Amino acid sequence: MRDSSLKRSLGVDLTRSLKESRVLLVGAGGIGCELLKNLVLTGFGEIHIIDLDTIDLSNLNRQFLFRHEHIKKSKALVAKEVAQKFRSDAKLEAYHANIMDAQFNVSWFGSFNVVFNALDNIAARRHVNKMCLTANVPLIESGTTGFNGQVQVIQKSQTECYDCTPKETPKSFPVCTIRSNPSQPIHCIVWAKSFLLPELFGDSEDEAPEVDNTENPDNANEIADLRKEALELKELRQSIGTEEAHQKVFDKVFRRDIMRLQGMKEMWKERELPEPLDFARLQEESASIASTISTQDQKVWTLGENFSVFRDSLNRLTHRLKQLQEKNASDQDSPILTFDKDDVDTLDFVTAAANLRAASFQVELKSKFDVKQMAGNIIPAIATTNAMTAGLCVLQSLKVFQNDIMHTKMVFLERSGARVINSDSLNPPNPDCAVCSPAVARVEIDPELATLEHLIQGVLLAELGYGEEVAITFGNQLIYDADFTDNLVKRLSDLGIKNESIVTILDENEPDTRVNLELVIIERNEPSSKDSKPATLQKLVEIPLKPEQAKPEQPVQPSTDDPTVTGKRKREGSSDEVELSSHDAKRLASASVPDSKGIEAIVLDDDANDEEGGAIMIDD
Repeated sequence: MRDSSLKRSLGVDLTRSLKESRVLLVGAGGIGCELLKNLVLTGFGEIHIIDLDTIDLSNLNRQFLFRHEHIKKSKALVAKEVAQKFRSDAKLEAYHANIMDAQFNVSWFGSFNVVFNALDNIAARRHVNKMCLTANVPLIESGTTGFNGQVQVIQKSQTECYDCTPKETPKSFPVCTIRSNPSQPIHCIVWAKSFLLPELFGDSEDEAPEVDNTENPDNANEIADLRKEALELKELRQSIGTEEAHQKVFDKVFRRDIMRLQGMKEMWKERELPEPLDFARLQEESASIASTISTQDQKVWTLGENFSVFRDSLNRLTHRLKQLQEKNASDQDSPILTFDKDDVDTLDFVTAAANLRAASFQVELKSKFDVKQMAGNIIPAIATTNAMTAGLCVLQSLKVFQNDIMHTKMVFLERSGARVINSDSLNPPNPDCAVCSPAVARVEIDPELATLEHLIQGVLLAELGYGEEVAITFGNQLIYDADFTDNLVKRLSDLGIKNESIVTILDENEPDTRVNLELVIIERNEPSSKDSKPATLQKLVEIPLKPEQAKPEQPVQPSTDDPTVTGKRKREGSSDEVELSSHDAKRLASASVPDSKGIEAIVLDDDANDEEGGAIMIDD
């Protein structure tokens, strides 16, 4: 019955193509849940789902595939299990893994007809974008922020890619990162503002419906942990106003919770273990600190000063809550306190709590002034925006399966304006894009013999006709140029270059400079014979020349439209971070990337400063 309805709506040929398709969904969060449901019900044959995150209680209001009994379980695995019930004959595969892991290589990406991106961080989105370009697989990119959303179809050599235009600094943080593994100050600030403050003075999560009872033995430990956590939070709320409240709250969130996280060994393989804080030691350290320290908002407080402000603000908030309770004793609803960046008490509490947590995780502490800026700009995720965006993804994918990519659109959701849904034609690739402009070739190597010199002499110079002036990068590292030859005698495997690794060749010969070349390394299954070369090109490729740069225009005299005359604000070029595939990374130099108006924007490759500015969306 369902197939016949699809055939009447989509046509026999398109329905058959969807049924025979193999697609990848990256991300099973807000958009991903909606998108998986749509893909299953639209008749897609084989769907692979990948997500590294686990389910949190705060996900349940918008990620409709998940229930209470799923909390702390893998999003991808649970999404597969629940979506399978929508259509029993759908073939679903799930991976609780990081899409950036080496096992998900170019060949794996190349096995899919279409890839759907429903991710919330820029690094992973860039990775998927690059892998799809290298594998020549269509990518449908999507994202939401509050009421705004967008969908973009990306196809190598036909449309602009994700990195063709500068992107705003990402401000979407997985809840599991905020709760369990903060790595930036903003993670700690969101935790203090959106979790700890509501738990103590607002709408506590433990007032959500009780965890569903189940006889599944696999869930027993999870349910027991959740009930224990709920009881601890209830006890904390009940202790507010007592003499022991300070220590009870402190020991729960800055000692016991941290010790519990220390036990999750897998989390800390590549970073330092968090350190529990000691109440008695900080109490002694802060004994001589005056409460007026909280007025010094430009200063980054010491650990002892943060402890002092934490206790003082806890007292102030407790007093306010008691006054509200007495004033509204007849009301059925209990009064609550909520964060406001202009509310000194809540701002002091969030600043101090965030900095204490940051100290536990070896994260930079922030001043009260900085916290006010960062915490006052948080945008919630909205379920209807996710649902609309997911629907638009599937509609655009139908055109891809009809081989009609050039008639797909860049689609935007906007609450302001005359129309909620707006669209625009896709732009051609940016010839200056460091990600999609490179040519791609495959090189077979003997991993036991092939050195960097074999790659340069045997492939680049002998087969592809490069000159001596080339540079080679692998990942973000320069491994060769004319002035850096230390690695020539090293085997490629010793440099970390393995099967399906991608190395980038940058031509530095002038004037006929070629576009960048990406070499996909393929390891031979059998040892090389005596006559075979350690490194050979699989297939000869043509590498086009870089387009000539437009000469800068001569300066013109100010007119009546000039902002310096009229006082109007001139639109500035974007200064958002752009990932550059250039050996200039060795020198940490800046790069110039033109925006859509042709105005040059200076861009620094500096991922460490992603935590400040812009709006923040709590989603995963």
